[in-house]
Amino acid sequence: MRTAFDEGDDAGAGLSGAGRDPGRRGRIIDACLDVIAERGVAGTSHRRIAAVAGVPLGSMTYHFSGIDELLREAFARFADSVVARFEQRMRAAATYEEAAAAVVSIITEDLLDSQRNLVLTQELYTIAARDPSARVLTNRWMARSRAALEIHFDPDTARMLDALIEGLSLHRALDIEAQDPALVALAVRRILGT
Repeated sequence: MRTAFDEGDDAGAGLSGAGRDPGRRGRIIDACLDVIAERGVAGTSHRRIAAVAGVPLGSMTYHFSGIDELLREAFARFADSVVARFEQRMRAAATYEEAAAAVVSIITEDLLDSQRNLVLTQELYTIAARDPSARVLTNRWMARSRAALEIHFDPDTARMLDALIEGLSLHRALDIEAQDPALVALAVRRILGT
């Protein structure tokens, strides 16, 4: 909804400003993730996001009903991008052995491959721990991860692997010493009984 506050910032933009800048909404969502990665959710504000996105402050309330909606959409975009890489790895595996190797690669190469992704993941988990409505995102993420694993593994094994992936990824990200990838492969083999 457009407010009087928005009109001064987007003067001449037509009904929505989308005609002049069709990518604005997406840029705002991306900027929101950048701000969260740098300052955490607690340090995220409309003003900071607008500055990073290079948009007028009024665009924030035009495109989003409030900061909660923006955070939800930003975290949904982040989770979707992470799980899409996960799904791609699992679909590319042609054999059981390749699927096991893909799980190891997901842990050692893909998930939390950057400090940015670590921070975004932990910020999402923190919100979900306090806000049941945010758990919709984390539950969807886990369900998609398990469904990708179930391409090759039974549901119980997929659930155990998913928990292992989350736990070992977090340990790898937070440990001050590099973790031996052989330990990851051993953990996967133990769960798979191979």
